[in-house]
Amino acid sequence: MVLNCAAFYDAELRRHNEVFRAAVKVGTRDRVLDIGCGSGQSSRDAARVAVEGSVLGVDVSAEMLEIARKCSAKEGLRNVAFERGDAQLLVFPPAGFDLCISRFGVMFFADPAAAFANIARAMRPGARLVWMVWQCQDRNEWATAIQRAIAPGTAISGGAATPFSLGDPAITAEILGASGFVSVDFAEVHEPVFYGQDVDAAYDALPDLQLMKDPLARADVDVDAALRRLRDLLDAHLTADGVLFDSRAWIVTAFRASRW
Repeated sequence: MVLNCAAFYDAELRRHNEVFRAAVKVGTRDRVLDIGCGSGQSSRDAARVAVEGSVLGVDVSAEMLEIARKCSAKEGLRNVAFERGDAQLLVFPPAGFDLCISRFGVMFFADPAAAFANIARAMRPGARLVWMVWQCQDRNEWATAIQRAIAPGTAISGGAATPFSLGDPAITAEILGASGFVSVDFAEVHEPVFYGQDVDAAYDALPDLQLMKDPLARADVDVDAALRRLRDLLDAHLTADGVLFDSRAWIVTAFRASRW
């Protein structure tokens, strides 16, 4: 099931990944740190370019990292490694990286200021940061529409550790600035998320995702009725390119300050 979720996630974000890969601009000699690497797609993309450099992918999921290692070995990538751990706490080599990337992997830290400061210490002065994060919840139809279909009248928590915790540029820029980064910039990404080639595929895949599990677990939710509403929603979002939901993200770029 983890393998299926990993494949689904990469397919879901295919259009986002194309934009992200272009923005990252990996150099052939870059030492790259990939935060929240999951099954390693972004890490492998970077490793194919950094042929004289190296890539370290970090994630908390042992299952996802096992997939990442197997995929990298299958491709014959010898310049990429993976480590399990929380980037808020891991001890990285000081100034050991030229580039830090993350595709939707930095929004869930309990203490983002501590995490970003730890990441900053791992980057050499002048090193680049390129992260993709979701904008606020109400600009992401995939969250709002599905949430309303499953559990009408409820909302995702506004707490720090949500997919949208870095959606406010002012707040994110302030945290990054306090953590040792300068020249923080935000570029909008407006691409749909992909949930399946047809309604059946999307309907089969979605209930296994955390997006669905939490609302369906609520005691006051009629699961059968919720799933009927979900299917109707997916049918309404079927296009010639599959089941698509609107989304908005930021590509955040910054540089490690020379002095901090």
